[in-house]
Amino acid sequence: MATQTAPAPQAAQTSASTPPSVWSSRYRGATVEDLDPPAALSLNPHDPISLALASAYEREYTHLTVVSASTRSLLGYVSIPRLHRLLEEGAVKPGDEISSAMTRFQRKGKKYTVITMQTPLEDLEAFFRGEGMGAGEGDKEGFAVITDDKRRFVLGVATVQDLEEFVKRRPA
Repeated sequence: MATQTAPAPQAAQTSASTPPSVWSSRYRGATVEDLDPPAALSLNPHDPISLALASAYEREYTHLTVVSASTRSLLGYVSIPRLHRLLEEGAVKPGDEISSAMTRFQRKGKKYTVITMQTPLEDLEAFFRGEGMGAGEGDKEGFAVITDDKRRFVLGVATVQDLEEFVKRRPA
């Protein structure tokens, strides 16, 4: 899911500039909206880690977005597999704040991709592969945060697995 906030939005590139993949013939003009992503579950940095674990478990989510309690701006995310590792290692405790285990988005010196419901799936796949789309060179992403065009609202999260499931459901 990894749209990340930055000072100036960068529009998604068109699929014409994205290299074709083995799945591209199955997209046939589909967009992120066609993945039917579930609504995002956003938590605040001061919420306890136990709430993140329970919420993710209830909804079978692997990533949760973290937003400011006052402005609702996107601050980062919590990876549930990483959170489990941190708990096992004793680096964090269930009562600790999410802020102690979240990954913060860097706002300076990096361009970010805006993934919206209208983003073509070819572009989403390129984002996951770390090709173009504002990801750092070779930075592969396992999820994308879906926002509105102006990045005011977190609408959902899409994962590589969502894209794979979409391709499996589509006839060749």
